[in-house]
Amino acid sequence: MRLHKRLRKISLRDLLLVAAPSLLLLLLGFWAAAQFIRPAPPKQLVFSSGGEGGAYQSFAARYSDVLARYDVTLVEKPSAGAVENLQRLRDENSGVDAAFVQGGIATAGSDDNLLSLGSLYYEPLWIFYRAALAPLDRISQLKGRRIAVGAMASGTYKLALELLEANGISGQPTQLVTKSGMAAVEALRRGEVDALFVVGPTQSAAIWLLLYSEGVSLMSIGHAEAYTRRFPYLTQLTLPAGAVDLARNIPAQDVTLLSPMATLVVREDTHPALIDLLLQAASEVHGGPGIFQKPGEFPNAREVDFPLSKEAERYYKSGRPWLQRYLPFWAATLIDRMIVMLVPVLALLIPIVRFAPALYNWRVRSRIFRRYGELKFLEAEVAQEPLLHSREEWLSRLDAIASDVDSMPTPLAFSDMYYTLRIHIGLVRESILKKTAVA
Repeated sequence: MRLHKRLRKISLRDLLLVAAPSLLLLLLGFWAAAQFIRPAPPKQLVFSSGGEGGAYQSFAARYSDVLARYDVTLVEKPSAGAVENLQRLRDENSGVDAAFVQGGIATAGSDDNLLSLGSLYYEPLWIFYRAALAPLDRISQLKGRRIAVGAMASGTYKLALELLEANGISGQPTQLVTKSGMAAVEALRRGEVDALFVVGPTQSAAIWLLLYSEGVSLMSIGHAEAYTRRFPYLTQLTLPAGAVDLARNIPAQDVTLLSPMATLVVREDTHPALIDLLLQAASEVHGGPGIFQKPGEFPNAREVDFPLSKEAERYYKSGRPWLQRYLPFWAATLIDRMIVMLVPVLALLIPIVRFAPALYNWRVRSRIFRRYGELKFLEAEVAQEPLLHSREEWLSRLDAIASDVDSMPTPLAFSDMYYTLRIHIGLVRESILKKTAVA
């Protein structure tokens, strides 16, 4: 029974001394990895869109439909336009996660925490005027007129002021009217204003209505190339004759327009999984053909005012996240978060699994080798000066070593070394008896 206790399959003490530091190291790895794991994606995303009935609001509704398929609710917050959207994004207390922002209205500052998800579509500037006026083809011809330039917090207002000031139109006798949307359309149709600036896609309700309105003309902007050089965020576009309505030949001739880009901007702390969903929604909503774009041309990473997010950069290179192509959204995000945990842990676990057995073996062997060292020193002393001690004293020292060996727990895998050590103890005993007898 005593020998059975000594010869065990494993040494619990050695196993504990090796396993405890290894486990502690793994726990530290888990803790370190947890610092980089984002929480599960929220179930809602707050989106700042645009004015009532405008294109931004229409697109936000379509985004909402896409996100709803993944059980994410898009909470829309209407606004006066792109300028207010940008203000909300920069305000940490607004609660807004993402918004449409007109290209060119802002540049990234050192204190900005905003990221771009790319350009979504061309957002042309349309200048409509009363047809009763002489045909107009230059913005400078609007001097002294009554001009609807959009709401003050809109991108239309900012762009209109930049172009008017570039043409020397910045005050009296020109009257700037801060009306937008359908109110501005009605003001133009009733003759309350002479011209109207509006920025938006062709599908915008206000633009569509004006294109079909009697007594309203669309300006083909002269000096368009000069504007694109002065304002690099603008692109020169051509609206071909009949592109809007072939049967009615609308417009009657090619029209030159200037266009900023509509972009999608998010706060830096927006959850990566929600960014992926926004990019998928943008591809679905804006990826088709249009009057000014080819299929698949948008969204893209060109002409953005803020740094492109890492998720957007990866999306434009590789498409949808690999896991989301084959798994439900919740499962893909869960596995993605777990990978962040497992990679550093595996990086620790592999060397631990490799070196822990060697460390365990070293501890058991070192215990046996230490007894061998004691035995060797005793044998050398006896050989050098056998009369230094009496036979009983020499044997007493040897018995102490033997007793220590007998009580030493030894795993079965090392039983050969254990029994070899006991044999060697017997040989040293014979040597002591022989040498002390001769003495």
